Amino acid sequence: MHFRIQIKNATIVNELRRFVGSIVIDDERIDEIIEGRDGEPSSPVNEIIDAEGAYVLPGVIDTHVHFRDPGLTAKADFFSESKAAAAGGVTTVFDMPNTVPQTTTMQAFNEKWETAKHKSLVNFGLFYGATGGNAYELERLNPRKVCGIKLFMGSSTGNMLVDNERTLRAVFEHARLPIVAHCEDTPTIEANLKACQAAYGADPDVCHHPEIRSAEACYKSTALAVSLAKEYGSRLHVAHLSTERELELFEAGNPLITAEACVAHLLFTDKDYARLGTRIKCNPAIKTEADRAALRRALADGRITTVATDHAPHRLRDKVGGCVKAASGMPMLQYSLVSMLELVDEGVVSIERMVELMCHAPARIFRIENRGFLREGYKADIVIVRPHTPWTVTPSRIQSLCNWSPVEGHTYHWRVERTFCNGFPIYNRGHITDERYHGQPVSFCR
Repeated sequence: MHFRIQIKNATIVNELRRFVGSIVIDDERIDEIIEGRDGEPSSPVNEIIDAEGAYVLPGVIDTHVHFRDPGLTAKADFFSESKAAAAGGVTTVFDMPNTVPQTTTMQAFNEKWETAKHKSLVNFGLFYGATGGNAYELERLNPRKVCGIKLFMGSSTGNMLVDNERTLRAVFEHARLPIVAHCEDTPTIEANLKACQAAYGADPDVCHHPEIRSAEACYKSTALAVSLAKEYGSRLHVAHLSTERELELFEAGNPLITAEACVAHLLFTDKDYARLGTRIKCNPAIKTEADRAALRRALADGRITTVATDHAPHRLRDKVGGCVKAASGMPMLQYSLVSMLELVDEGVVSIERMVELMCHAPARIFRIENRGFLREGYKADIVIVRPHTPWTVTPSRIQSLCNWSPVEGHTYHWRVERTFCNGFPIYNRGHITDERYHGQPVSFCR
């Protein structure tokens, strides 16, 4: 027996259009999209949700998260962070490989896959990590199952730093999947750190973080990645651009070389270190107002192709210290959509373009099958958001296991009202509806 839900009288935003209408969900999929108020479905429904005054969007696809599972689950795991995703209108996440063990072998990949299948409340994909020793194996990865290859070209832990030119060339030559690159030049960072420590001591205040992980370090590494991608014809997606100068390396409409902006770099500037300290310490560093302004402009002009979070939860005690001792990363997954909707209200980007950046483009770039768009026959990954509904971020609202956020105390005026994952109403007005529900592994059309 099919269970049918009609969401009616909402403003539907999809594929650069907005219109008042209805969406009919039939089990896991979108069965009908009906334009006009009080639309009549072709066959009876079991439940009607009148979303008058609200907006219906495709579920957000965040292609850059660190759920810490396995091996670092004191900070987070697939269960806790997928709850944060659902509460934030995020229905699909792509998890990064720097866990314990690192996701750099098929055994580790398959074990993490099984963990995610049994713990994640939302849909998921997994990156495979490039190392100095596995470059020649990359061409054998299953293109239907692996979302992409994560390449750390900047300072990293363990054996995941790949900065040897010969190895880099092997990665770009043998990769058959999208390469998502973290671009910061390690020798530049090390020289900057040495100079900063000479001036300010062994653990400089976090306000010096953007001097150490500088704009120069970002540009030098990003330029190298773009150059190699052009030479080998690789599919390159550069993660978390943080500088105005890096944007010079990208052009709108290039399907092979694209760029991601993270919400933190769109919200904060180096002036916010005085207020928020290490809560906004991340790699690459939050930089200047001019850099933020340039990134915001690039959202609209097409040089930035996707928006993600680099969601990286740490315990607050791990954030104590300065540039050296404090951990880098922040939890933003639950608040990415409402933060971007604030930028819509500020006129930074239209809501249609925001949906392109957070839903359509991730699906298109990674060739996700039957997700990312509101289309008949597609999986019913849907979020209902309501404007003019103020609420304030408090610890009691935070779903992430770490139980803090850099936006604590901030009042938003958009609210995520409901989230549907594969047609299932996983989140409803402040509550996860069923913690036993499991999302699905996504598949790719390659």
